[in-house]
Amino acid sequence: MPSRIWKHSLVVIILVSGALLPAGVAAQGRPGPGATSGGLASSPSGVASVSLDITVRGPNGAPIQEMAMVTLSTHVAGVYRQGTTMAGHAIFENVAPTHYNVEVIAPGFEKGAKEFDAEGMGTLIINVELRQGSGNVDSAVAMPPILLAPKAQKEMGKALQALRADKLAEARTHLAVAYRLAPNHPIVNYLYGVYWLKSKDWTQAKSYLMKTVELSPSHAGALLSLSELLLRDNKADEAIPYLKRAAEAEPSSWRAHAVMAHAQMQHGSTEEAIKEAERALELGHGQAAMVQPLLARALIKNGDIERAKSVLKDYIKDHPDDTSAKNQLERLQIPSVPNSVNEAPSAASAAKPAALMDVAAGLPKALNWRPPDVDEKIPSVEPGVACVLDEVLQKAGKRVKEFVKNVDRFTASESLKHEAIDKWGLAGSPALRKFDYVVAVEEAKAGLLNVREYRGGRDSPADFPDGVATTGLPALVLIFHPYNAGNYEMTCEGLTHWNGGLAWQIHFRQRPDKPNTIRAYRLGIDGPSYDVALKGRAWILADSFQIARLETDIVAPIPQIRLVADHTAIEYGPVQFRNRKVEMWLPQSAELYYDWKGQRIHRRHSFSNYLLFAVEDRQRISDPKTEN
Repeated sequence: MPSRIWKHSLVVIILVSGALLPAGVAAQGRPGPGATSGGLASSPSGVASVSLDITVRGPNGAPIQEMAMVTLSTHVAGVYRQGTTMAGHAIFENVAPTHYNVEVIAPGFEKGAKEFDAEGMGTLIINVELRQGSGNVDSAVAMPPILLAPKAQKEMGKALQALRADKLAEARTHLAVAYRLAPNHPIVNYLYGVYWLKSKDWTQAKSYLMKTVELSPSHAGALLSLSELLLRDNKADEAIPYLKRAAEAEPSSWRAHAVMAHAQMQHGSTEEAIKEAERALELGHGQAAMVQPLLARALIKNGDIERAKSVLKDYIKDHPDDTSAKNQLERLQIPSVPNSVNEAPSAASAAKPAALMDVAAGLPKALNWRPPDVDEKIPSVEPGVACVLDEVLQKAGKRVKEFVKNVDRFTASESLKHEAIDKWGLAGSPALRKFDYVVAVEEAKAGLLNVREYRGGRDSPADFPDGVATTGLPALVLIFHPYNAGNYEMTCEGLTHWNGGLAWQIHFRQRPDKPNTIRAYRLGIDGPSYDVALKGRAWILADSFQIARLETDIVAPIPQIRLVADHTAIEYGPVQFRNRKVEMWLPQSAELYYDWKGQRIHRRHSFSNYLLFAVEDRQRISDPKTEN
């Protein structure tokens, strides 16, 4: 049956149960004093194991007194254990007997590393000597995230609940305990910063937020909050670099672009403000509706009065009680006084960044840890613009066919960031992976497409965090291939703005009377496969009919495998041959959120350094671009 062959060639996520992982990989180990388990853990019962005393010494040969981060890894499992030193020692108990790499990072010292074999009985002492550093190296950049001890994690959870409920005294009590236990943990400092923001003590807030950024330079919440404090003092020039870092850290964050829009308005860069506000609305949809009055104000300053009216009408339709926006629109509709709006913007249009971001918005929300379902709300579109669905699908399908025809295979550098979300909504320390990524696309015969993926010899699910391999991201675009489009109910929702241009917004949903050929979950390498019906939305560029973004959700949970949610969002960008006039749209980044067997996971995949193998072999092409 060709359809079955095709389906299995497009499996998107393979879930592997712990029982199928190699011995010594699946079980969670118990860390010794000064060490914290990093996820992959210890030797199973019945297998000889040893304890490790990693002793970190300075140039004088004595154990260092500074805290150092110690990471154990293996060639097979990657990161195996992670811990911090106490008086120069990190103890790892019940360690599987195998070959290890140990890496040590400490402030003021150069990074140290050593390879060794863990053999024998009892405790094995491994000495790692560090050389003195220059003293001005930003060790926080290289320092791996410190894992919270269980008691500190519990106090953090209680503080988070109290902050959400605005119970500031209770929050401070729990934060004080957490701070005593983990004074150099970025999340502890960040939540302390949020506490002081809520208490309106800007000096204390800035102090804790600055420390957060020193400990974790890419902490988006702290970067956004620092930007807000600077914008309160009308220091847009100082806020903009922080906002750029926040957008780089979380490219899918609408809040970063929303606050950047405010900063650009304050800076006097109206066109940049419009661009950032539009991007915030593209990414945040209904969540970012509060940006619309700011966008209207920027459009007015740029002379686009008619579009400003349209934006405000769309906003007021969903927010009829916002009198400030209504007054803003009424003033615009008086032909003789359009400039008065520029001179005296309404409260809504002149909203401070706190109104755009909300100091509590950066707090992890246990119930909203993933983006809203695609059917929760339809993103706004231009009113009164007709959409010819058949034409859009025909032209988009032609682009997908060109992709299959022109691409034999492509390679890329893939970066993976994996975070587990706990019951409080807090993300655990991220697990990072890098792969040499290869994708082969072919039409084996008419009606049969084949997409195969390789990751530089690391194709085992054990190479991925939690033993869960992500595959099939390039295959999602094939939903719009003519072979497959008929399996979905397609609806054109209208024309919308996208990255400074226009795009057709298409909703799709798996038809119950048609075969499901795109996504399946498989338990184990040779285990059973479960079809997963998808629904989603695509943004198809109005000029080129290339697919610029795809978002998908599952139609319904799969109780047989305890799959509750699976949300994917992929951004595509153009890549070009340097010597040929061929342009292909390939994945630039992908955000995945899934709730499976009680585990809530967020992953971000980033792709760069593309090399395309097609008619002309081995021609390097540029990284994906996001702007037209």
